[in-house]
Amino acid sequence: MGGLTKEWATQVAEAELSSTLPVHTKGVAKLAVEVSQVFGQDAGLLIAAATLHDVGYAPRLATTGFCPLDGARFFRDEHGADERLVRLVANDSFALLEAEERGLREELAGEFPLLEEPLLVDALVYCDMTTTPDGGRTTAAERVAEILGRYGDDSVVGRFIRRAAPEIFAAVGRVEAVLAAQPR
Repeated sequence: MGGLTKEWATQVAEAELSSTLPVHTKGVAKLAVEVSQVFGQDAGLLIAAATLHDVGYAPRLATTGFCPLDGARFFRDEHGADERLVRLVANDSFALLEAEERGLREELAGEFPLLEEPLLVDALVYCDMTTTPDGGRTTAAERVAEILGRYGDDSVVGRFIRRAAPEIFAAVGRVEAVLAAQPR
């Protein structure tokens, strides 16, 4: 059964995505480590989900072409991974909205219901949506604009990200508020 350690997550991500993790994935995982202190016993879960959130892009796993669904199925079926991890990966960055654009909403929602831990879900969104493709830090607004520029307004991803933007901004704001309230 798949663990929730950073080492396990890194090993799986490297095996599937290449021997060297993509820089975006490294940046998302690094940010998760930085914010994980807020999550106590769930820190490892957040770090693992951040490290693994894009594994569904691996060519051998891309059966539907929808990264969150393909990645979650892989973790469930090949690794027997923790259900909470699988559900976080499946619902990364408001994936239900993109699943709807792709005609996969029923599959995603049926197999991997949204985790009923809003701050943990928000934290993964925060880590993903404030990290650039080259692993640097950015704002959520800049990240949404970058995604729109890369995919185009009329693409599936473009339509999804425009719909998800208000939710993304709200999730990032909630995490930033929690982080700001932490003693330094």
